[in-house]
Amino acid sequence: MIPVSRIDDAFFQLRTRLAGGIVQKFVNYRLRLVVLGDISPWTDKSEALQDYVRESNRGRALWFVTDLAELESAAARL
Repeated sequence: MIPVSRIDDAFFQLRTRLAGGIVQKFVNYRLRLVVLGDISPWTDKSEALQDYVRESNRGRALWFVTDLAELESAAARL
């Protein structure tokens, strides 16, 4: 789990491919990644990022959650 405050803005700009590269490393090592916190400053500006977050949250490798309660709820669906 990584708090949003520890992540560089470039991660949320999909054209940099930084998010994809980092997430792929986690997938390669069969680890899950959770981004914890409010990412609305970035999703409000990018429809592509909104789609990425929605699709990621449907899977198991990467989740974007706003708080621990949302994480618990997502984990309970597994």
